[in-house]
Amino acid sequence: MSDFEGLKALVTGGASGIGRATAELLAARGAQVAVLDLDPEGVEKPLLGYRADVTDDESVRRAVAAAVADLGGLDVLINNAGIGAQGTVEDNDDEAWHRVMDVNVVGMVRTARAALPHLRKSSHAAIVNTCSIAATAGLPQRALYSASKGAVLSLTLAMAADHVREGIRVNCVNPGTVDTPWVGRLLDAAPDPAAERTALEARQPTGRLVSAGEVAGAIAYLASPLSGATTGTALAVDGGMQGLRLRPAGR
Repeated sequence: MSDFEGLKALVTGGASGIGRATAELLAARGAQVAVLDLDPEGVEKPLLGYRADVTDDESVRRAVAAAVADLGGLDVLINNAGIGAQGTVEDNDDEAWHRVMDVNVVGMVRTARAALPHLRKSSHAAIVNTCSIAATAGLPQRALYSASKGAVLSLTLAMAADHVREGIRVNCVNPGTVDTPWVGRLLDAAPDPAAERTALEARQPTGRLVSAGEVAGAIAYLASPLSGATTGTALAVDGGMQGLRLRPAGR
């Protein structure tokens, strides 16, 4: 499939997990892809890697400018960089709240702000934000993370309304629990990693974790020129968590 042939894409947090899977998929489908990451050393050709800290506006502007110059333009922005948090509202202090919001929400704002002047020059401009099932379902021990992703969902809708008449589509994906290095670290830190993995798998109706490649496929769908009529949409990639209510097995 070559629906991204001739297009230039930028993926934040693209050195691992969902971001890496997305960058590699877009490249395989014809795009020239630049990756922005805190640690881009592992990024390999044909991907281009640039160091950027989404909490630092100057860092973001510098990296976006360099990437756009090397790519020769920009058509697609994938706002994927983000961090997690565990606990109830009592378990994270103000510093943690500010940190997660700064990365997960304001980080997307900084990157979009730097990218928009270039996207306006594109005949196919698309932004896809990585949101989460946590934006639409109440998950235990995820108060701070859920609040940040709820903000991403609202931000996506507002951006879609603001930029639709400029020819810029804005959508987001809402993954369930994805089998990424970050989730792997959470499992490793659990008292019983095997039991924790089983519990995470069981809360998704498909009975397994989502793969990074499956989320990348959804992101590519939303970013593709073939989806030119799709904007202001949140696409769940969650193994059925959002909409399915199954009976217990055997009943």
